[in-house]
Amino acid sequence: MKGSQAIIKSLTDEGVDVVFGYPGGVLLPLYDVIYDSDLKHILVRHEQCAAHAADGYARASGKVGVCIGTSGPGATNLVTGIATAYMDSAPVVALAGQVGTSLIGNDAFQEVDTIGITMPISKHSYQAMDPSEIPQMIRSSFYIARTGRPGPVVVDMPKDVQEGELDYPENITIDLPGYKPTKKGHPLQVKKAAELILKSKKPVILAGGGVIHSNSSEELQHISELIGAPVTTSLMGKGCFPEDHPLSLGMLGMHGRVASNMLVDECDCLIAVGCRFSDRTTGDVTKFAPNAEIIHIDVDPAEIGKNVEVTVPIVGDAKIILSHLLRILSQAKGRVSNVNWTKHVKTFRASCIPRLSFDETPLKPQQVIKEISEAVTDDTIVTTDVGQNQMWMAHYFTSRNPRKFISSGGLGTMGFGFPAAMGAKVAMPDDDVVAVCGDGGFLMVCQDLATVKEYDIPVVVCVLDNRYLGMVAQWQKLFYDERISQTKLKAMPDFVKLAESFGVNAHRVERPGEMKETLREALDSGEPTLIDVMIDPNEILPMVPPGCGLTEIVGEYKVERENPGEIPYRPSAKETGGD
Repeated sequence: MKGSQAIIKSLTDEGVDVVFGYPGGVLLPLYDVIYDSDLKHILVRHEQCAAHAADGYARASGKVGVCIGTSGPGATNLVTGIATAYMDSAPVVALAGQVGTSLIGNDAFQEVDTIGITMPISKHSYQAMDPSEIPQMIRSSFYIARTGRPGPVVVDMPKDVQEGELDYPENITIDLPGYKPTKKGHPLQVKKAAELILKSKKPVILAGGGVIHSNSSEELQHISELIGAPVTTSLMGKGCFPEDHPLSLGMLGMHGRVASNMLVDECDCLIAVGCRFSDRTTGDVTKFAPNAEIIHIDVDPAEIGKNVEVTVPIVGDAKIILSHLLRILSQAKGRVSNVNWTKHVKTFRASCIPRLSFDETPLKPQQVIKEISEAVTDDTIVTTDVGQNQMWMAHYFTSRNPRKFISSGGLGTMGFGFPAAMGAKVAMPDDDVVAVCGDGGFLMVCQDLATVKEYDIPVVVCVLDNRYLGMVAQWQKLFYDERISQTKLKAMPDFVKLAESFGVNAHRVERPGEMKETLREALDSGEPTLIDVMIDPNEILPMVPPGCGLTEIVGEYKVERENPGEIPYRPSAKETGGD
């Protein structure tokens, strides 16, 4: 068969049934085979959206997402999405076209060094120089992408390699010398961690995206309840522990909850699972958890000790290690009770539940998010863009299940939320999918309203419309004497008319109570829909300034004094007639 046929066969052998892509000249051999294949191809309107959609597909399903872009500008347009997946450990395989092998290095038309460009932002990069390399190369790419710490893998495919012939092997073996991710944590280290936990009086668990990747939410909850340790999460870990649980503290860090930041500062033992201690999580590392012995569990040994000095490092898969740790803790006799600590945590947590109910207009984002919470179920997948919209959702939206809250963390990619929602909906067609975007970020990818219309991908896009690049403007207000430089969005479209011009349903929300009803109607319609939500441009989120410790919060923090323990009610899928 030809190399292009081998690419498609290799993908289908890996269980791939859908790809997100955009064709080009050097990809004509591949797209000619796609024409006759059973593979579903979704034609995005920008390659960056293909990469983000593959990323959203991967995070929602746990499977490897696939995107395709042509050589030169097609490949470079994939780069932002590849870097996003790399920073957030999302398993993606990116297929890039390339000029013929005889032209590589000659500055041929639409030639770039895709391998050189993507090497620092991918888990691995391949370039096929002979058709016979394709089967093993793609098999290895999927294996690398989904094992150990997940991440994106790039496969560069010259045109003549796609056109050349090969004998497709009956058995494909993977030979990856040096790549042997550690799964089982060292038993002595696990024992040391257990002993440290049993001696502690004020333990806190910090859960990151690794808990979701390893499907270890159940083990995490068992340990939390067994030792009475509250759980805080990174942005990537949001949803790995039910945020309406009495021991949930919500998100930690620069834009984290007051309860999380204060109690991590107070704890004597921090059990970090599947997180990388990013600057947005820790603040000033010299002031981070100053009284705590730190246990760090992570599948990537490069992350341990990189940013924060730890007492007990454990390398391995979080599910395997937490299961082992749970067995030791369960069997321990004379375990010190943390009843007083647990009582203190619950009391303090209840005293600083953020206020969500506001009656005024323009709409407060807190009120909007409260109504979103009431309109969706636990099975709804919510994606976000980047900026204030993202942090309002991370801060105020209550997530109860893993893989239901998807956001760009490490790279902070504006324009991520909408295409990620497309990918998530394609991956999980039975789940409602809502994208919460800022007006600035949505304008970067709004052309793909054509994609959701053409392929009937019924996502609901909620544009939080304040006519500002909100997060940057917030920093200017707080730290630059309110000198608003180039963050006011003056020439803006009518988002309702914009969506309608693509044939997409659209509504505008301006008053309290409208968001909940409008969102429910949009989800019930089963059609792609845009909701333009006019919000207060002056609202800011309390935050920890750069370079400060987690307790040094600035900005007014509005607390729900009337019902300090209130969590927004969200109906289950069963209550709303779902499966």
